Amino acid sequence: MSRLLKAYDRSRVPLYIQVASVLRTRIQSGQWSAGEKISTLEELEREFEVARVTVRQAVDILREEGLLQARQGLGTFVSKKTQDRHWVKLATSWNTLIESLKDNVPRRLAIDEGVAPPVLGDSDGDLASSYVKLRSVQYRNEDPYSVVNLLLAREVFDLSPVRFKNAAALVTIDAMDEITLSEAHQTLTIGSADPEIADLLKISIGAPTVEAHCVVIDDGGIAIYVGDIIYRSESIKLQMDLLGTKPQRDKKARNAHKAVDLARRKSGKA
Repeated sequence: MSRLLKAYDRSRVPLYIQVASVLRTRIQSGQWSAGEKISTLEELEREFEVARVTVRQAVDILREEGLLQARQGLGTFVSKKTQDRHWVKLATSWNTLIESLKDNVPRRLAIDEGVAPPVLGDSDGDLASSYVKLRSVQYRNEDPYSVVNLLLAREVFDLSPVRFKNAAALVTIDAMDEITLSEAHQTLTIGSADPEIADLLKISIGAPTVEAHCVVIDDGGIAIYVGDIIYRSESIKLQMDLLGTKPQRDKKARNAHKAVDLARRKSGKA
């Protein structure tokens, strides 16, 4: 068995998705430039050591994404205007997180009350008396890119139910003078789409995803926001400041105390 076939066997992701991922990388990295004719199905079949149907499925995925175009009798070409599908730049500070969410309008799937409380880790604060569950799908240009499962403290939700139903919860929390935050942190993991997530995000079952777990704690030590967000992997770009630049603290006067790194403690209001 070749090294390539052994690599396929180590992954639970379907073969055609693995092949599509490699081809997508070639386009997005510029290895295949805009307007360039790509390898034929036969050439790709030999290169990847897979069946012709697997290669065809992989190419079809990229055609649906707008990255490839088939020209009858000529072959398959990289689209001249390839769409940047890295829609979301994952935030590493509170300011950038809020800015990235300001224009976000969630499409609510459900709002449930009387739900079970979240399971909290050692650094996640204490449980609120009760929670409201908000579930939504986030879109860009009619394309779904994330599914949000959020448990929001009931007393926080009751401060502005209409706003929480129609806007991103973190943006709503950030704008509230009634709430002072002490800590917020976010953890990222790589996963794969189960049948429900695949249907909501319009991706294949088993396709790679990026899963973010975000916890926001108020000044009373209560976990008021516990969210799990599942992103399409190709919609995500993560850029980190490796020099650890100090967070900006001049956002706006009344919310200046909130402009801090997600992993650092936030100061109280004056």
